[in-house]
Amino acid sequence: MKQDDGKVLPVIEEFYTLQGEGFHMGKAAYFIRIAGCDIACEWCDTKFSWNDQTEFLVSTDLVVQRAITFPAKAIVVTGGEPLQHNLDYLCAELKKENIKTFLETSGAFLLSGEWHWICLSPKKQYPPLPDIYNKTNELKVIIQTKDDLKWAEENAKRVGEHCELFLQPEWSRFHSIINEVVEYIKMNPKWKISLQAHKFMQIP
Repeated sequence: MKQDDGKVLPVIEEFYTLQGEGFHMGKAAYFIRIAGCDIACEWCDTKFSWNDQTEFLVSTDLVVQRAITFPAKAIVVTGGEPLQHNLDYLCAELKKENIKTFLETSGAFLLSGEWHWICLSPKKQYPPLPDIYNKTNELKVIIQTKDDLKWAEENAKRVGEHCELFLQPEWSRFHSIINEVVEYIKMNPKWKISLQAHKFMQIP
């Protein structure tokens, strides 16, 4: 099976749950996690998805067939870094079924697919490509240290005026950084806070 046309994808897991982060937090959605990531964030909580292993290859048509059986007609494509793969075919088939498509990406690879919503989570070690910024609906910056706030502001200058801006405390540093993030948002109210609610709820 060929991967380059997007008709097969290395899908490491699929699950139906509530969106736990950002603008759409609390909404039901079907998640498709695609394997493979070259970004390698030290604090990543899905390191099992880094390797683009061939044993995860599955027909995109089968993925779509499973996704459309769930009540919420919303699909979140995440990773890993999903844009390491061609997502044109996946989005086209979901569009035929009137499914809304949501992408979570670092923006470090060329955009493929047609999306109702793009959440950009930029990483310093592998910055976004310039073209992604004007297509971004939501900027979600992970805050591990105070210096990450500068990185957040650098990226906020590049997105459109209607883009939703979120700062998200890195989970393993939550208790040490949360007060810093709260105070920063109070002083810079263009930002909102994103909490990983699914971890508090202990759901996928």
